[in-house]
Amino acid sequence: MEFVQTAPIHRVLCADCGTPIVPNGANLCVACLRNTIDITEGIPKQSSVSFCKNCERFLSPPSTWTIARPESQELLAICLKKLKGLNKVRLTEAHFIWTEPHSKRLRVSMTIQKEVLTATILEQIFEIEFLIQYAQCPDCTRLAAKNTWKALVQVRQKVSHKRTFLFLEQLILKHGAQKDTISVKEVRDGLDFFYSQKSHAVKMTEFLTGSVPVRSKASEQLLSADTHSNTANFKYTFSVEIAPICKDDLVCIPPKQARSLGNISPLTVCTRVGNSIHLLDPQTLQFCDVTAPVYWRTPFFSLASVTDLVEFTVLDIEPSGPVKGKWVLADAQVALSGAFRSSGTNGDDVEMDYELASSTNQIFHTRTHLGAILQPGDSVMGYHLTNANFNSDDFAQLPSDRIPDIVLVRKAYPNRRKKTKSRNWKLRSIAKEAGEEGETGGASGIVGRMGGRDRKKVDQDYELFLRDLEEDLEMRGAVNLYKIQKDEVAETAEIATRLAGGKQRAKGQLDPDVRMSEGAQDNEGDEEEADFPEVRLEELLEEFDGMTLQDNSVRSYSM
Repeated sequence: MEFVQTAPIHRVLCADCGTPIVPNGANLCVACLRNTIDITEGIPKQSSVSFCKNCERFLSPPSTWTIARPESQELLAICLKKLKGLNKVRLTEAHFIWTEPHSKRLRVSMTIQKEVLTATILEQIFEIEFLIQYAQCPDCTRLAAKNTWKALVQVRQKVSHKRTFLFLEQLILKHGAQKDTISVKEVRDGLDFFYSQKSHAVKMTEFLTGSVPVRSKASEQLLSADTHSNTANFKYTFSVEIAPICKDDLVCIPPKQARSLGNISPLTVCTRVGNSIHLLDPQTLQFCDVTAPVYWRTPFFSLASVTDLVEFTVLDIEPSGPVKGKWVLADAQVALSGAFRSSGTNGDDVEMDYELASSTNQIFHTRTHLGAILQPGDSVMGYHLTNANFNSDDFAQLPSDRIPDIVLVRKAYPNRRKKTKSRNWKLRSIAKEAGEEGETGGASGIVGRMGGRDRKKVDQDYELFLRDLEEDLEMRGAVNLYKIQKDEVAETAEIATRLAGGKQRAKGQLDPDVRMSEGAQDNEGDEEEADFPEVRLEELLEEFDGMTLQDNSVRSYSM
């Protein structure tokens, strides 16, 4: 093996400290070179970033406001854009150094390289501190100035209650459709949503179209125009009307349209409302879906709503027909609630006999789609059509043999309502998330803040909406329910107290379901219904405070 001699490496002494080094242009070691030349010169060691407290966005130079999480790549990019002189060096690494969240400081560690002499590259690590300064973004500035919206979505439904908008509010919250809304205002027949951009209003209109049967119309108003640059400034308005058909409504379809819908019976019950209207014939279990375009081509209206429901007692029920999904056709015998009285008591071992309390009361025979859930002795809500008089030409054209005496709609739980049991769950509200001043505990969300409205009527609509969620698993699955905190138990009891205060009014002036809650002191010994659909703990979500919820909240609430 032949030994090859390598050229010797010549070393010189550092001009400052005398350390042997490989010769370079300055004849200085790395430590002395760093003390002599500062490659961070021209890069500020302190800077600031602008943060909007209202919408929680950072200003990304030059004029873009961006949502960025703490210690995220987006926030790091915003910080680096604020530094001048980085284009003269090579950035090899940058990361955040942890700081207290309330300190309003951001510390960034950076590693940079720069060629200081011929073929001599110097690397240096240093820190930069950023101060978070509060500022207002243009959107929040326009919001604070009032009435500076650019697009408006007017949502209307011509019905006597607001339960549709209570459910719609929960759908909006579940899907985060309100994140671009700058303000919300309640009006007589609905709500107004205000936006700073037309695209945000279009997105809300599309969400409503996919959630409920609506028809919409767009219009625009010219504010200003520049003939030289051929530009104009408009305000846009989107009018959205919801079909006035609600769940559990009694509906009479025009005969011609009923034939086109599979020849279904004109007299039907609305079982569900989504992006289409689901109608069911309780006599035959035949059903149909009426889409929004079909409905608005030939609109029809409800004969009666839940405010017209009457409570009946089931005497006997026997399944007699087909089964379709959760519906079972059955023959039922019912009587008006309270129509029977005991004829006497002969001891504990002898059954009591019951007789009609009045000769005017009678037993009704009908067919119902609730054969799977009704048992003798249960209470059920239905429409009493024997002496009904509806202002409808379509109903007047129906043959008398096709009009039943009663139409049963849903099972009732009167004993449960008499207990006035407080709920262990609650709903979020757009109004509550906005942190509006003067917010009262137990409020009914975004509905009910228009001046002059009857507060008791608002509480009744909200209470009936909560009961619908309790008793309808399908409806409950479409919204988010949250665990109630200990300090909020008193707030939920406040609404129950206001509802109980209506006892002095005539019972005939209240909704049937609310009427049942007024007997809180009657029959205290009655047991609750065993089949009541309780809200299970695993259905409830935890309500967290902080940026996660604030990102999906409406930034303000306008009255």
